Amino acid sequence: MNLDTQSLQPIINFIWTVADDVLINKYLENQYQDVILPMTVLRRLDLALEPTKDQVLKTHKEFKSKIDNLLGLLTSKEHGSGLAFYNTSPYTMKKLLDDPKNIDSNFEDYLNGFSENVQDIISKFKFRNQLETLENGGITFSLIEKFCNPKIELRPEKISPMAMGYMFEDLIRRFNEKTNAAAGRHFTPREIIELMTHLVYLPVKDQIQNGTFLVYDPCAGSGAMLTQSKKYATNPDGEIKSKATFHLYGQENTGEMYAVCKSDMLLKGEDPDKIKFGSTLSEYGFDPNLKFNFMLTNPPYGTSWKEDQKELNVGTAKKIEINDTRFNLPIKNFKGELEETCLTSRSNDGQLMFMLHMLSKMKAPKDGGSRIASVHNGSALFTGDAGSGESGIRQYILENDLLECIIQLPNDMFYNTGIATYIWILSNVKEDKRKGKVQLINASSKGEFSKKMRKPLGDKRVELNPSHILDIQNLYFAFEENEYSKIFDNEDFGFYQITTQQPLKLAITNCKEKIRNGKGAYLEDLLNVAGFNIEVIADFFGDDIHLDFNKSIIDFSSHLGVKKEGFINKTIRDVLSVFAETNSDAKPVFKNINDYKKHKTQPEKRVENTKYIIDKDLKDFENVPMTENIETYFQREVKPFAPDAWYDKKKMKVGYNIPLTKHFYKYDELRNLDVITKEILSLEQETDGLLKEIID
Repeated sequence: MNLDTQSLQPIINFIWTVADDVLINKYLENQYQDVILPMTVLRRLDLALEPTKDQVLKTHKEFKSKIDNLLGLLTSKEHGSGLAFYNTSPYTMKKLLDDPKNIDSNFEDYLNGFSENVQDIISKFKFRNQLETLENGGITFSLIEKFCNPKIELRPEKISPMAMGYMFEDLIRRFNEKTNAAAGRHFTPREIIELMTHLVYLPVKDQIQNGTFLVYDPCAGSGAMLTQSKKYATNPDGEIKSKATFHLYGQENTGEMYAVCKSDMLLKGEDPDKIKFGSTLSEYGFDPNLKFNFMLTNPPYGTSWKEDQKELNVGTAKKIEINDTRFNLPIKNFKGELEETCLTSRSNDGQLMFMLHMLSKMKAPKDGGSRIASVHNGSALFTGDAGSGESGIRQYILENDLLECIIQLPNDMFYNTGIATYIWILSNVKEDKRKGKVQLINASSKGEFSKKMRKPLGDKRVELNPSHILDIQNLYFAFEENEYSKIFDNEDFGFYQITTQQPLKLAITNCKEKIRNGKGAYLEDLLNVAGFNIEVIADFFGDDIHLDFNKSIIDFSSHLGVKKEGFINKTIRDVLSVFAETNSDAKPVFKNINDYKKHKTQPEKRVENTKYIIDKDLKDFENVPMTENIETYFQREVKPFAPDAWYDKKKMKVGYNIPLTKHFYKYDELRNLDVITKEILSLEQETDGLLKEIID
């Protein structure tokens, strides 16, 4: 399955010259791909139809007036193209060059001659929109001539769907780099697809030797994952050698990639109707009850799904409400009770929504179950606090024991991003030794699990060779703890988030000085109404430190002769608060002065936390591992540092994250300072001892 990408570069480079040789000054740079990509696909289809062209024309001429639907005849091996598509125009691309004067009208006839399934491809490329520009620019002949050059070898028997997908991805990457446009998605390197197919199929090798299986990619792109996974499973010289029937299903929302995918399905003899156009999240193209045996995908990450949210929203208020059953699932609350919960990720990153979508398409274990391989960035592992949609999605996966393994890949694996990426392997038919467990594999070490490329392709600087894939595969199947593999219980990734609160502690300090400096001047009118002035405060408190704010309120009220509880609790408290500061040595402040008085008369009685005013600045969160007792953790980790702290047992949240890199972190011990000093001094010998004088 390995692809020699270097051998494809001459073809890609030649196609790339079409822009500079033909389209320049006729099209803007950001429009080049609107012509080059569809022409590449059309030339590939043209070459595939070339050997049977005369037979198709003969059959069409003979039966067009006799039979309404010629599809069966024109695609048959005996009378037609032998492929799932055809072209009934008298032209091939080469023949179009025989009549330069009429090439524009003939080219339009040529396009119209394609079967309906190819018309869909042309439509998604919006290629007919380009015909007028090509004609007005007088470049139709030059364009077709370029694509008929033998240097552009696109015959299906010469260029596989995998190679074709790579070529398109490389061309799109170049277009995006040239126009400084974001690629919008991360195309999957061929060797990553190979690793994914191995881990999806090999564990169930014996169960897929015969029968019928459905394979699905909800973010199909060029279709490479689908075609290569089938090729791997059914290759008579491969590891599996399955004789089963594999049906390929996919959905893609980018017109050009949908067109590429569908065209290659046509060439491979796959059912093109099993490739749907539109957004998988909001415009799912298949029967909602259709389930799949195998799912492989690389969803867009760090990409907004806000438009899908709008389509799915059934709410009438500002808050988005989604009642789609794919995204409303039961997860446990902190009491251990199952609650139906709407699990939606942040609107700026929808990758985990595709994961939920795939989970909803899994076959039941009694029907054989399903296996999933999906590529994600690090955000899918840990983004989202307890109670968030992302955390809830991870919780659902782990509570239902669906996650088998996560593999961290080397950085710089993808064409347009150097970030860390991870393959998630999921199954609802785990083998016994994996039940209740999750395996984490760290294959990020360059040299150990990848090699540097001779020539980078965009951001892709490293690649996996067959031995690297085998090494990772062996780690997975060994299912053992070692330097690169760790085994955990599902619960190890869960935690309870508790909110810790502490009472407000206020002390009245330097009252006289503060008043002298103008603090509290705005209180004069209020104090006058109450019958005293600000100097009374200065005289009463002076510049001493008063660490019991509650007592200060009572003593000052008594000094003024105030007895009304409401006035004391509100006005006196508010006035004195102006001259108070937080102080860790002070006494906790009560909400109600009567509660303080009761506490003074019964100091042995425990004060309810609700009686205190909360210090909002000291509010904190603690993530307590699910495997620990919350109270034990609280007494050990919080109380020694905040003796007055408490947590609300009714407001705990459940969270899940998977800190993969943390589990493989290696601490590099600092070198001995004396050794470092000696090394520096030895290097300094040539500088006449100047550095030694400085150090000494």
